[in-house]
Amino acid sequence: MFVADPKMLQRIGARMQRVLIVDPLPAGAKLLSELLRDVCHCQIWTATDHDRGLILAERVDPHIVFVEQCAGVDGAAFTRALRRSEFACRRAPVILICSEATASAIIEARDAGVHEFLRKPFTIKDLMRRLEAVTLRRRDWIEGIAYVGPDRRRFNSGDYAGPLKRRVDHSTTGDDARLVQAVRILKAALEAVDRDPRQALRSMLAQAEELAGVAKAKSDSGLRATAHALSQRLAGTDPLRLRAAEIEPLVASLWSYLPADDSMGCSAAA
Repeated sequence: MFVADPKMLQRIGARMQRVLIVDPLPAGAKLLSELLRDVCHCQIWTATDHDRGLILAERVDPHIVFVEQCAGVDGAAFTRALRRSEFACRRAPVILICSEATASAIIEARDAGVHEFLRKPFTIKDLMRRLEAVTLRRRDWIEGIAYVGPDRRRFNSGDYAGPLKRRVDHSTTGDDARLVQAVRILKAALEAVDRDPRQALRSMLAQAEELAGVAKAKSDSGLRATAHALSQRLAGTDPLRLRAAEIEPLVASLWSYLPADDSMGCSAAA
């Protein structure tokens, strides 16, 4: 029998008062609901398909979303739609439930913007580990073009102790890594203005905020001025009136922060 720390349960429960379950099988949703109510007192909404799930996500603003990856619901597609929506819950933790934990399924879930992956059949202990991960361990948010969701690397998470594989991971400091990533994403956003203006604008605004934070940490007045100018220029902008040619002169100085031998495609970084 799994016995959780009462204090941990209290902390988790405070962050999951509203839960959405998207599962085509009512029996599966009922079982998960019962397990969740053993964890804490929470309100639970269920949907049996993609469209109804998105309607409820917008309406109830869930703190956590569970979605199946199966014949009846494409959990990865649902997550991508949620991440690129205008819903208040677009950043809410998503736990994808699947019967097969193949490498391709896990990669697809990760690249869709899922926080955690839960394989069926699972135990209450398995569930608790995922809930602890999404409620108590902060993940940095990536507002890119090709990708929107929690940082797929654990690099930016303080508890990660695994291998660092990207060149940017080996920068002198964490602030340097944040800066390079933000500049790469910003370049990708500029390239995407014509094909996806809404997400390009959202991405650039997010990078302006990130750059301002790095500038403060590094006491870099030039970077601070550029971030401020970009933020001011984009504030209140209609995405359909966004023009890359008008934005690029404001941020051209940022390209110098990229490594001299940088050959990673901006879209891949974002």
